[in-house]
Amino acid sequence: MIAITGANGLLGSYILRRLLHEGIPVIPLRRNSSTPIPEEFVSLTWRECEITDPVSIQAALAGVTVVIHTAALVSFNPRLRKKMLNINVTGTQNIVDACVSLKIPRLIHISSIAALGRKKGVALMDEETKWVDNDLNTDYAESKYLGELEVWRGAEEGLEVSVINPTVILAPADWSKSSARLFHYVWQEKKFFSRTLINYVDVRDVVDVIWKIYKGNYRGERFIVNGGNIAIQQLFAHIAVRFKKKAPGIEVNPTIIRILAVWEELRSRLTGSEPLITRQTAKITKESFHYDNQKAVRELGITYRKLDETLDWCCAQYLQAYTTNK
Repeated sequence: MIAITGANGLLGSYILRRLLHEGIPVIPLRRNSSTPIPEEFVSLTWRECEITDPVSIQAALAGVTVVIHTAALVSFNPRLRKKMLNINVTGTQNIVDACVSLKIPRLIHISSIAALGRKKGVALMDEETKWVDNDLNTDYAESKYLGELEVWRGAEEGLEVSVINPTVILAPADWSKSSARLFHYVWQEKKFFSRTLINYVDVRDVVDVIWKIYKGNYRGERFIVNGGNIAIQQLFAHIAVRFKKKAPGIEVNPTIIRILAVWEELRSRLTGSEPLITRQTAKITKESFHYDNQKAVRELGITYRKLDETLDWCCAQYLQAYTTNK
């Protein structure tokens, strides 16, 4: 029996859909106060728990043999640092402790490429890259790195763990959240872009990797999942064509980006919304990072989808869900 934490989230819902398609018994987990259950999954028996509450985690994982841990807080808002550490680090610690205590043999942990850290002068990173503290690492990156340490601690206690590090996941989803905001930005015909390189992956490719890991024996292994990279200006242009919108056309230099980051942080404080850019993420726009995806290709037999296929699929879904009046 597989349990999926965050099963109603962006990635969790796609994993859930795949496992159900494969006929695998699944226990989907969600927070009491999380987003509503998607209509296609309302007939399932969901277990509610708070990832930061070890007692509720223990109860939710009773009878489970494999845990796929996707639940996390993705944010670059400096005001959410404490909450993010609580969910991404303490929450992962609780999952690991519950697995060990309940003798659940396997944990597949969905981390992030951010957990590998970023280093000036190091353009290409792979699964052997080691974390080094520096100012290019965001609070989110730190939280995912520290969460991984809890997972590897579980491995030392006998837990069979596998870790997946996806880049920016592209998928049709709630476009007010996470990476889906890229599509909303273009839909709103925003004007500005920065000279930033974005590493991306189709959500279906991430799910394929998880499925192959589940079916195989990859104890103690880490896999980067990355479909490729593209300048964000080009990505916006490709999305704009599919939406029949005007693409962002004004490049913003690093100095202006830093000023905008301060303004965005102030705006987010006043409105309670997520900032589009922060002083932490502004530093990253000056650097270009590449991630070697060949381990998953070589050992798992993964074939990554082309970006055009991914964008065709995502944009068609958004066009179906939203009208030009929204």
